[in-house]
Amino acid sequence: MVFSSNVFLFLFLPVFLIVYYLLPFRWRSAWILTGSYALYSWWRLDFLWLLVAITAVAYLYGLILEKQSDGPRRRWTLTSAIVLNLGALAYFKYANFGIESFNAITQSFGMQAFTWAPILLPIGLSFFIFHAISYIVDVYRREEQATHNPLDFAAFIALFPHLIAGPVLKYNLLADQFRSRTHTLEKFSYGATRFMTGFAKKVLIADTIAPLVTAAFHQPNPSMADAWLGALAYTLQLYFDFSGYSDMAIGLAAMMGFKFPENFNHPYISRSITEFWRRWHMSLSSWLREYLYISLGGNRHGRARTYLNLWLTMVLGGLWHGANWTFVLWGVWHGSILAVERRMKEASLWKPSPAWLTIPGTMILVIIGWVMFRADSVPDAFRMYRGMLGLNGVSLSDTLAWQVKPSVLVSMLLAALLVYLAPYWGNRVGDVGSKLLRPRLAVGATVMLLPLFVLAILKLSAQSYTPFLYFQF
Repeated sequence: MVFSSNVFLFLFLPVFLIVYYLLPFRWRSAWILTGSYALYSWWRLDFLWLLVAITAVAYLYGLILEKQSDGPRRRWTLTSAIVLNLGALAYFKYANFGIESFNAITQSFGMQAFTWAPILLPIGLSFFIFHAISYIVDVYRREEQATHNPLDFAAFIALFPHLIAGPVLKYNLLADQFRSRTHTLEKFSYGATRFMTGFAKKVLIADTIAPLVTAAFHQPNPSMADAWLGALAYTLQLYFDFSGYSDMAIGLAAMMGFKFPENFNHPYISRSITEFWRRWHMSLSSWLREYLYISLGGNRHGRARTYLNLWLTMVLGGLWHGANWTFVLWGVWHGSILAVERRMKEASLWKPSPAWLTIPGTMILVIIGWVMFRADSVPDAFRMYRGMLGLNGVSLSDTLAWQVKPSVLVSMLLAALLVYLAPYWGNRVGDVGSKLLRPRLAVGATVMLLPLFVLAILKLSAQSYTPFLYFQF
């Protein structure tokens, strides 16, 4: 069950919220857990055991680590906990990839392929394992006390607004909120508005652009216009799909009285790739920096090791997104650029440049990376790159032109305006400083949002099932 579905909007969410607010506070964690497990089981009941097992293992390891004194034995306890979690991730997410890669090598030498039954990837696995690992490591570092409330902890891991596709949260961000949180009409209204915003971004923009993206990336020999149009469309689709999901998650949490951190901060106005990663999927960037980059040594072992750690963090971060060489190469691309930018800054070679130059330059690097990220295989990505270079002709092909409908063009134009005008609009509202004008602007935005939300519901009812792009990770 996804947030952008009729069964979620008109059955699950109303029933969940009505019961949630009828229950006394001490029963709400149990109801959150019940609702979250029910939502997860809607996809596959038989994989619920894995979510429960990961939760139980993390909880028990937290108690053990809390009692142990610092020393080798405690480090071994931490290592075994991480191996268990990463072992589950490796089996379900990377076993198919490993065997396929092994078979490709053996078959190139004329050997017989190893046969196996493909393993199904449980939805949300990458996210709830990251939640579990961050809790275990925080307890080990004594930055977080182990919780003695298994119900609150299980409700945190399974909390449905962030269970399937993030944001990637640390337990200490929500631990106090599970013990005590406020429920006000103002907070609920903010949550509902934020949810409607994300829903409209997903259904009206991302889903409208999606057919053009699919058609462009499946072109056998895309022209320059085909390839760039497809790459630009995917750049917008991915942002409005994933940031729309994050808006919905933050809104649902607020409707339940929780406060989630922001996950995006206008990433497409970044002036460098370094800045881009401070603005894109911020919860994952923070996790990778805190639990991977620092664990690898961070910047504590000299410049060369710092560049290598940056590069490795992005390569492993790319692999986290999916078991495919395309994600590895996407991580290599970003890791290499991050290392180069850091070297240039340390050597004082990085000079401030105007926004009209640095923003488009950064966007070109981001779009080139997104092509590899979106392609089904590495050869497919290079087919798109050849098209972007004009090696298959320049003009728009007839096979793609029929996908360029007015609704798609309007959605792309609207998306581009929102990407580049929203930061300016936000700054203007912040600079207004008028206590009278700000509420009027907020009311005006809400009034404009309601018909868009209704339109999105009508469109949702008429279209086929379209899961969020980040569900596959």
